[in-house]
Amino acid sequence: MDNLTGLIVLVIIVGGIMFVKTESLPRGIRNKNPLNIRENQRVDFAWEGEHLLDLDGEFEEFIDPRYGYRAATRILQSYARRNIKTLEDIISTWAPSNENDTENYISVVEKRSGINRYTQVSKDQYADLFAAMTLVELGQQPYPKTLIEAGIALA
Repeated sequence: MDNLTGLIVLVIIVGGIMFVKTESLPRGIRNKNPLNIRENQRVDFAWEGEHLLDLDGEFEEFIDPRYGYRAATRILQSYARRNIKTLEDIISTWAPSNENDTENYISVVEKRSGINRYTQVSKDQYADLFAAMTLVELGQQPYPKTLIEAGIALA
């Protein structure tokens, strides 16, 4: 039992499908939502690849992290339509200063992605951007670039 200390496992069986939720992992990993996309409280988006069960009322949950990156791509596409295109503007919108250290977030993403804060981010830079954002959001970046690119391609 000592090996399980600090690890709480919740197993839910619904319709023959077993879901395992491990409390020791970061929320974004548990939710397969690497960029911690919040639930929209005004509109309940039916994201492609969204988990059927809504166990987390605050953040979106996906069946695979690729769908989390797909949703992030769709969000960035909507930002671009509103002229939110630079790294600084994207992060300031994604992680507003009323709930985040936005300046630090921008600085880390700028350093890790190699994208200057004043540069308009193109879709071919999304994988590097998302990898850096994942590090900030989760405190780690466990996903290979190929998985991130696969999620982007789904959009």
